[in-house]
Amino acid sequence: MLTRSDVLLSGLTTLRVGGPARAFLEVGERAELYDAVAAADGAADPVLVLGAGSNLVVADAGFPGTTIAVRTAGEAATSVGDSVEVTVEAGEDWDGLVSRAVDRGWSGLEALSGIPGTVGAAPVQNVGAYGREVSETVVAVHAYDRRAGRPTVLDSVACGFGYRTSVFKAAPGHYAIGAVTFRLAVHPTAEVRYADIAARLGVPVGAQVPLVELRSAVLGVRATKGMLLDPADHDTWSVGSFFTNPFLAPDRVPAGAPAWPQSTGSVKTSAAWLIEHAGFGRGHGNDRVRLSTKHPLAVTNRGGATTADVLALARSVRDGVAARFGVELKPEPTLVGCRL
Repeated sequence: MLTRSDVLLSGLTTLRVGGPARAFLEVGERAELYDAVAAADGAADPVLVLGAGSNLVVADAGFPGTTIAVRTAGEAATSVGDSVEVTVEAGEDWDGLVSRAVDRGWSGLEALSGIPGTVGAAPVQNVGAYGREVSETVVAVHAYDRRAGRPTVLDSVACGFGYRTSVFKAAPGHYAIGAVTFRLAVHPTAEVRYADIAARLGVPVGAQVPLVELRSAVLGVRATKGMLLDPADHDTWSVGSFFTNPFLAPDRVPAGAPAWPQSTGSVKTSAAWLIEHAGFGRGHGNDRVRLSTKHPLAVTNRGGATTADVLALARSVRDGVAARFGVELKPEPTLVGCRL
């Protein structure tokens, strides 16, 4: 365990904003993570568990407690019929796991290629892309229950997964995730579920393609949208999509907006479409913060932004969409010490 003080959180988040952590720990073992959380809780000290910082907006004032950076590593796999169950430590790089799964012929994660972050963060907002969500593969989440003061294991039902949410996001601070168990099919191909990916591959939606080809197509599409991290490209200095796609009653979907009917009777529409049609085009903003030039859902740091700058632009977009369409966009990232 490595202990430091006054670490700037801006250097540990993909948005590159945020003030200092009053206390900062790096943990390399799951037991160290649980012990560090328990010790902070025992001292009534606020805790921020930090992975890759790819979905965090941290206040300019920083975090007035203990930040615990999870640097754990390792995985263990077991064959289960025509599938494999693999338990992966929370600090492992997410895309590294996806890459290994594709190389081994394990199907289920390939559409989630290129998403920045750690394995432990993936269940929190139930990461998803191109027709897949991580909840489709999660068997269990191994965590420290801070209310009960002990380790626990939550099955997929107990995780409360929904669109970009879970019990971990709905009840922030209740659990510290130590590892995740996935069940993946041992199969060399996967179904293409998304039109952009199908077009790039030159196949119809629903076609089966080799895992490596689907992963390559996903990475290619993400690159065109500035959704692959690149220190030289300020369009990637972001948290990815800042707002989630809203679910509306059918009669509230604006004319011309994309509409995906849901089994619940609601309709999912596109936050990006609402933003652009409310007058906020790609690149909207100033020399410190602006919407990505490639993707209107991303609020980007152009090199000198503060958290206040980021929130001001996001607030302007949210309020503009509400005024134009009567739809309130919800932020996707976790806001630490600040609010929209």
